[in-house]
Amino acid sequence: MEDSERLAIAAHLHVVLRRKTGRVTDTEWMAGNQLYAQAMADFALAHAHEKADEELARLAQRLQGSWSSPGTPRRGGTSSPAPVAASASAPALAQEPQILPRSAPRYVGGLR
Repeated sequence: MEDSERLAIAAHLHVVLRRKTGRVTDTEWMAGNQLYAQAMADFALAHAHEKADEELARLAQRLQGSWSSPGTPRRGGTSSPAPVAASASAPALAQEPQILPRSAPRYVGGLR
């Protein structure tokens, strides 16, 4: 499955979880990290089972299915998926300072 499809599923699940449970999730992390996606799918399935919510269960199963497609092992597989390996290098990138040119405009206002 393409990353854009998985991101779309994660975004849809995020909206439904926010509306029905009040839970705020990180859609990009859900689309890029199999363990986080599995945890959010498990949470959604538990809530769906408790409230008999077919829409939430369907979305959670779609997210799980996106990770179990050919070439992407499920949790507990022998090899780690590429998105998890890529996210392992993310903390190293986050430590690099971000330098903006002095002429760059800065947003000073607040939300309206």
